[in-house]
Amino acid sequence: MAELAAAWSRLDAAARETEAIRIQDCFTAEPDRLARMTLDAAGLFLDLSKQAWTAAGLDAALSLAAAAGVEAQRARLFAGEAVNTSEDRAVLHPALRAPRGAAFAAKGQPVSSEVEAGRAAMRAFADGVRSGAIAGAAGKPFRKVLHIGIGGSDLGPRLVWEALRPLDPQIELRFTANVDGAEIAAALEGLDPAETLVVAVSKTFTTLETMANAEAARAWLRAALGEAGDAHLVAVSANPQAAQAFGVPAERVFAFWDWVGGRYSIWSAVGLSCAVGLGWERFQAFLDGAAEMDAHFVAAPMARNAPVLLALAHLFNRNGLSRPIRAVVPYAQRLRLFPAFLQQLEMESNGKRVTPQGLPSMHHTAASVFGDAGTNGQHAFFQLLHQGTDVIPVDLVAVAETDEGPAGMHAKLLANVLAQAEALMVGRTEDDVRAELAGKGMAPAAVDVLAPQRTFPGNRPSSLILLDRLTPERLGALIALYEHKTFVEGVIWGINSFDQWGVELGKTLAVRILAELEGGAPLAHDPSTTALIERLRR
Repeated sequence: MAELAAAWSRLDAAARETEAIRIQDCFTAEPDRLARMTLDAAGLFLDLSKQAWTAAGLDAALSLAAAAGVEAQRARLFAGEAVNTSEDRAVLHPALRAPRGAAFAAKGQPVSSEVEAGRAAMRAFADGVRSGAIAGAAGKPFRKVLHIGIGGSDLGPRLVWEALRPLDPQIELRFTANVDGAEIAAALEGLDPAETLVVAVSKTFTTLETMANAEAARAWLRAALGEAGDAHLVAVSANPQAAQAFGVPAERVFAFWDWVGGRYSIWSAVGLSCAVGLGWERFQAFLDGAAEMDAHFVAAPMARNAPVLLALAHLFNRNGLSRPIRAVVPYAQRLRLFPAFLQQLEMESNGKRVTPQGLPSMHHTAASVFGDAGTNGQHAFFQLLHQGTDVIPVDLVAVAETDEGPAGMHAKLLANVLAQAEALMVGRTEDDVRAELAGKGMAPAAVDVLAPQRTFPGNRPSSLILLDRLTPERLGALIALYEHKTFVEGVIWGINSFDQWGVELGKTLAVRILAELEGGAPLAHDPSTTALIERLRR
């Protein structure tokens, strides 16, 4: 504990020293800055040289990671020990994308052969649907898949499909998550029940939103096809009995395990819809890219480890410099859902205020994450990033090459991402603005008014993650990079990144309130909630 406390103090001291230093000046003071703060990993290039830390700050962050036992906890994770202590569970999403012949075990129980069997069943089903060997009740091949889930059962598959979908897919995927009936109404619009496969994903098969949407989809199928419509249902669940009781044929129930957290589950049968829509070869390549990042995370030294360094950059901002918000901006329209995916991954995993020992956390934990696709974000919130009163670190994600779109457009996109990173760091001084305005003949009084408004303070940190191409492999590596980054942060903060008790209370109360809204006896609530229930019952 003394060593860890000293490491935190060293980080705080290094952060205070950076407050008087401009990031761009570090390139002169540190000739090896680019070499130390850029690296290649699993087909991704990371540039952390525009982060706020100095070389001494990076060293302090690495010392903190060592003192917190990141390497030992990483070994426990991959060994299948119960790192999810509040639920006494292993956390083994790396096992889901491991190559054949792996030997993962969850709390001592081998799981890799079961994973491979599940993967083979997924492949057989995906291939069968795509070939037409598995068809609908009326004998028609499936042309559409409606994927029903929420949280990790929705965000991961939705991101993967949007990122990798063909321009003219053989099979189209649609998604519904929200219990707002408008979403499933829109998802079903124009679909032919005879050619639609419905995939319902719920670990417990009791999630309120998912079951409400699944019931609506089942009713829609039965209205058109009768009881035979149940043959169009597929379930992905750790509760196969509940899925079968719902009407899903036993052979159409795909399992996943309690050591798979929802927000880490895209690699499992939760990704079945994507395997159907993309084809198995692309889905397998997606798994392979994540496995490549796993191998890097396990083997690379801390100072050259992409997830570790990305985590430390975020932690330096969050804790050392007290910056509670981070923006994520993918300069790729296909990755526009990546910020939403990270909101769940990071904020549900590390949005904790209590340690596994039940004690208050000694440090601020997860930052709030927001973002949108570039260049759209430049015309929305970048004003705040450049000239707002708060310094908000930014993760920029870009793709080096693409074959899509008219010639020349991609170069414009890349020019924008590089320009924004430079502008955030370098800014523009008031002296430069004054000289420009005076050179245009503007009156001194007008210059005095306008120059401060056109000044950019700069010195605002960013990280750049560059994919050579947006392939299934690179997408898998990108998601795995942030999974492991989230884990490293949780280890250093001393919290459990793999439970999510914070989502439970509202869900429990919603069940009670629903009964009242549907005519049940009034229950005890605060005065405001009671009044609102009475208003809505009228």
